[in-house]
Amino acid sequence: MFVIGSGARHLEDEMKALGGRILEVEIKRFPDGEKYVRVLGSSDEVTVVQSTFRPQDEHLVEMILLADALREGGARKLRAVVPYFAYSRQDRVTKEGEPVSVRAVMRTLAVYYDELYVFDLHNPETLKFFQGKAVNLSPAGVIADYFGEKLGEGVVLAPDKGALERAKAVAERLGLEYSHFHKVRVSPTEVRMEPVDVDVKGKNVLIVDDIISTGGTMIRAANLLREMGAEKVFVAATHGVFAEGAIERVSKAVDELAVTNTIPTPVSKISVVPEILKL
Repeated sequence: MFVIGSGARHLEDEMKALGGRILEVEIKRFPDGEKYVRVLGSSDEVTVVQSTFRPQDEHLVEMILLADALREGGARKLRAVVPYFAYSRQDRVTKEGEPVSVRAVMRTLAVYYDELYVFDLHNPETLKFFQGKAVNLSPAGVIADYFGEKLGEGVVLAPDKGALERAKAVAERLGLEYSHFHKVRVSPTEVRMEPVDVDVKGKNVLIVDDIISTGGTMIRAANLLREMGAEKVFVAATHGVFAEGAIERVSKAVDELAVTNTIPTPVSKISVVPEILKL
């Protein structure tokens, strides 16, 4: 049985259409601004689906309230599916006095939830902070399914070495070659991207990453691939965080931009719902 938080409402219709059994919830605000939730029904085991994009804090508090309501109603086992996990990039202390924010969030959720499932976490090592079963889900399968025919006998690339495993996972599903761009820091404020070590001339190329925010890296990579003779350039990412204007800027530089629907955006063309329903 599923409960859908307000941060995952964009997934609800598809989940129902594919057979997901969903408990209805009432979510509103008191006059003083505090959140009110009520779960209309109960079950022994429940999976709460909640994506924690903007406003992150509100969606996290809602997850806690939903879990408390479900425990109050007799739920024995609770699983949290968090397609986009807020605070995942705050995974270390860089200045004295800072928290490890992702640790604080995971420890809080572990008070109520027995299991945690996330998609393409920025640093999967941080799952150790959750005191229960914690799984990092890969969207490689659904990305490969979406771009497979369009890419043809092309190449899958990562924008840097850190994202190589993502590109590899997609490429292996398609039986294609993969590699990554090399970044060289020219100055404290400038990074140069160097050509990849594979032949892209006359080929279609798919660039795969976890998050797109400003889109600057993707645009530089696409321009470099054009210079190297690439035929078509596609860009895919798990999470479309997108700073203002980023969708338009990236879309102009590539043949197609598509992200998964962990966050609802105009280019969220790849659904993770089938992966959620497999859990």
